[in-house]
Amino acid sequence: MVHETIEATNAIVTLDAGLPGIVWPWKVTINMWAKSIGTGVILMLFYLLKKYPEQAGGMRLSTAIVSFIFLNIFLFFTLIDLHQPFRMWHIFAYGHFTSMITIGAWMASVFTGLVTLLILVAYFKKGDALYDKILLWSAILAVPVTLYTAGLMSQCTARELWQMPTESAQMILAALLAGSATMILLGYKLPDEAKNSLAVILGLSALASFILYMAELVFGPMKAEEVAAVLELVKGHGEYTTMFWIGQTFAYLVPMVLVLLGVMNKSTSILRVASVSALAGLYVAKDVWLKIPQLLPMS
Repeated sequence: MVHETIEATNAIVTLDAGLPGIVWPWKVTINMWAKSIGTGVILMLFYLLKKYPEQAGGMRLSTAIVSFIFLNIFLFFTLIDLHQPFRMWHIFAYGHFTSMITIGAWMASVFTGLVTLLILVAYFKKGDALYDKILLWSAILAVPVTLYTAGLMSQCTARELWQMPTESAQMILAALLAGSATMILLGYKLPDEAKNSLAVILGLSALASFILYMAELVFGPMKAEEVAAVLELVKGHGEYTTMFWIGQTFAYLVPMVLVLLGVMNKSTSILRVASVSALAGLYVAKDVWLKIPQLLPMS
């Protein structure tokens, strides 16, 4: 609704009105989930090639392809969630670099370009040395790309639950969790030592993420009344209690137990089950954490 028109500048001043309901829906959850896999596998490949160069060398092409697929899922769902998707080119042509959307769009595009180069170099066998140089820059850029969503969420100043630096830690841990889980599923030819290393990363990422969520659940209400009201949705008989604990259980608790059993029994099958559980649970955990702050009226 137009409130007034300022004649000197022809600027139109409108009355702000809170948008009811969930503005960032399941499409944003898929966005974050796919981004965690796309960036995480690149970080894990860089780690494996440094620690197990000969054994992990055969994963160069397959890992780059998986990363490319999930990065494009991430970009596709980002695009269709825009209110004006056919104007997305404005982000690049008229970008404001005070916005995390603009910064993220540029970083994600460059990162996807580097991953495309990795596929081409590996497919046409242009040499491992060239591949590893590109991979280094890809791994460096993977960190801010996976962090940018945390920056975007923290810019929602009316949503006290999405605050830095906790969200940054959760995004990094999600990339490590998803990346290690996916590499365990991909790396069926890896030696047991390499699989165990990935399993340790998976287990520790799950533990750290679970601790952060529990810290927010227990101590978050002390931070602000809004946080306390939001967290009531996942406490007791809240609307999202069941989904919250399903996410926490399958993303973090089950993988921790299965990783321990898998490493102790040297069982690749158990590690694969842990990986599937982590990937499925991560989607649910992210979906709940995305939606519950949006259910609180802003007025």
